[in-house]
Amino acid sequence: MSRLEHSEFRFRTGIGFDAHVLASQRKLMLGGVEIPHKQGLAGHSDGDVLLHAITDALLGALGLPDIGSQFPDTDPAYKDADSTDLLKEVCRLVRNKGYRVANVDSVVICDEPRLAPHADALQASIAAILEIGKDRVGIQAKTTEGTMLAIPGKSIAVLATVLLYREQ
Repeated sequence: MSRLEHSEFRFRTGIGFDAHVLASQRKLMLGGVEIPHKQGLAGHSDGDVLLHAITDALLGALGLPDIGSQFPDTDPAYKDADSTDLLKEVCRLVRNKGYRVANVDSVVICDEPRLAPHADALQASIAAILEIGKDRVGIQAKTTEGTMLAIPGKSIAVLATVLLYREQ
């Protein structure tokens, strides 16, 4: 049995996770969409936990270091960076390695704000960034139900998974 090299794999999967606390004086950015809310997410960049989790999932699928290694919070160039730009840069890495995004699925864990009214905009934004159809973007919003997976009213956490395929 021959050993498969990275370039021989037709499919690759990745999992990403991110969490940020809510902070005043910040816009709430999720999935590249500004969500009306009294607080935004703290972070060196714009704090978009949804895009950060997807970015980490893509990097993981490629076997590369996480978002913090690629875009360190010690680098002033990424201060208040638009997470859409960071994800687009990682999408270029995916394409340069000969892969495309088949689909992405995510779970956003927060008690507030309610995300159902924004689901279509979130899905459309992520699809546009990844250059895939909206039907290939899954977003589930879940409350904490008192479990402390995210601190109720104080943080938002996201888990994302991606499937990449090699173009023939």
